[in-house]
Amino acid sequence: MTSSPPAKPFDWSNLAKRVISAAVLIPIALGAVWLGGWWLMAVTAVATCFLAREWALMCAPDAPIRAATPMAAAVVLALVWAQLGYFKTAWALVPLGGLAAALFALLRGLAKRPADEAFGAIYLGAPTVALIWLRSGEAGLGWTVTLMAVAWSADSAAFIAGSALKGPKLWPRFSPNKTWSGFVAGLIAGIVAAEAIAVCLPQLGGPPHGWALIVGVVAGLATMAGDLWESMLKRRFGVKDAGSLIPGHGGLLDRVDGLMFAVLAVSAARLLLEIRR
Repeated sequence: MTSSPPAKPFDWSNLAKRVISAAVLIPIALGAVWLGGWWLMAVTAVATCFLAREWALMCAPDAPIRAATPMAAAVVLALVWAQLGYFKTAWALVPLGGLAAALFALLRGLAKRPADEAFGAIYLGAPTVALIWLRSGEAGLGWTVTLMAVAWSADSAAFIAGSALKGPKLWPRFSPNKTWSGFVAGLIAGIVAAEAIAVCLPQLGGPPHGWALIVGVVAGLATMAGDLWESMLKRRFGVKDAGSLIPGHGGLLDRVDGLMFAVLAVSAARLLLEIRR
């Protein structure tokens, strides 16, 4: 692993790019969530292809397209089965797809560590299958909107508060720019967002008032954990950003790292609530 780079002052000139990028991406994401069904699956599949390429750029920079193809194919196959309603099969396809991607990389000599290919397929596959499941059913829209609200609020609040207030570092070994002030602000923002959806939009069928508090805490923590995990991965591969697809943000993987963890947390919360009922 490479050494962690020193913290850098926030580049406020980059803020306009971040805002413009968010203004373009958020309507696309919300539109796909609102329509659900094959629309959401299609948008998720396209995003998966970009994410697989970014992962391949880190673990197999000499042949990113060839390395990304089996990962993307494995995840998209699982997505199709999930959209058809065969969720158990879809979940089984995630690790199987990881194994197939690793064997392909090993046989073709595409990556120094074929296990990185396997992990990439699972890392991308698990949250995408979870997203399709979370959106399913009558209450799916409310749960997915809550997920988006918490993840985006927590991520944005952590970024703004951390940049403005600074203070003690959260985990300087892996991410020198993240602070405890950003962590606290992000957690509070996630809780407020979840409760706001529950109180203002109960007709969507998301987590009920009270349970939304738990979802906000769990999903907020998961969002920031995903961000930290991505920082650890980038340090391991010796890169600053996963890509350059989104102006002001880096790669798509840099933008959805927290969301990938949050969707697993929110899906677990919904499953637990449905079991209790």
